[in-house]
Amino acid sequence: MDCIHLTGIRCYGYIGYLPEEKVLGQWFEVDLKIWVDLSKAAETDAIEDTLDYRSVISSVQNLVKTSKFDLLERTAGAIADTILKNSDLATQVQVILIKPAAPIPDFDGNIRIELTRSKSHT
Repeated sequence: MDCIHLTGIRCYGYIGYLPEEKVLGQWFEVDLKIWVDLSKAAETDAIEDTLDYRSVISSVQNLVKTSKFDLLERTAGAIADTILKNSDLATQVQVILIKPAAPIPDFDGNIRIELTRSKSHT
């Protein structure tokens, strides 16, 4: 199966368990792998035969911007569900949701949630 990668989707949101995360907000980053059959688009060179990247990016950014979830896991699941429900072409999606500056004392790393969902799962 063919796969489209959309990486480095930056979004500002108010997701987090701590009250200050919901008030101050923070940056998130999303990487996606979306499995689609690209054979028709490869033949026709027609944009309507492939996934609308702009629409996917916009919906991810909007979801992160407007959600008030406590957990990254819930947010990543919502992203995957939204992509699968809004696309006739997508059969499976992998979401990597990155929180680059988690408010954890003495921790300079980032947190990543990775999940994979398919149409049969939703």
